[in-house]
Amino acid sequence: MEKNEKTKYKLAEAMKECMKTSKVDAITVKQLAEKCGLTRQTFYRNFLDKFDLINWYFGKILDQSFEHMGRGTSVYDALVRKFTYIEQEKQFFAAAFRYDEQNSLREHDFELILAFYENLIQEKTGCKMKEEMHDLLEMYCRSSVYMTVKWVLGKKMAAPEGLAELMVEAMPVKLKELFEKLDMVR
Repeated sequence: MEKNEKTKYKLAEAMKECMKTSKVDAITVKQLAEKCGLTRQTFYRNFLDKFDLINWYFGKILDQSFEHMGRGTSVYDALVRKFTYIEQEKQFFAAAFRYDEQNSLREHDFELILAFYENLIQEKTGCKMKEEMHDLLEMYCRSSVYMTVKWVLGKKMAAPEGLAELMVEAMPVKLKELFEKLDMVR
């Protein structure tokens, strides 16, 4: 891991520590920098703000959970990995998902998974998605984020496997047919 990446992970760990005792809105860049022995300038060389840090960390999790999907892992398996990791870091994600303003994790999650599915479908089909299919995918991704947030905040009780199963079952029919055709569902 390169130095820049190590610094980013140090800051993410500092954010996780601060989130144990403070709401995201109350955490300052100064606190984060001091907690890991860095300067504010170092923080700002790596991130725009504390929400950019949260979104970067979540992006790393999504990258890890979906990294093998293009090589045979199913949507279900990738979702189980994602939810298992989120469950292990539940305190961090609960605090991050409670914030729903500009640069929020909810919107970042949506943008990442929508782009991931769009790119994967385009790679597997060799062509851009039709508008109707894109709209179905967008609705599916929005509802997926909604259920993820509900689950993280304790309003939906399920194991990662149960939530992943629900997500697969909730796919719009035409989208599920496309995913099955591309051997992406299970």
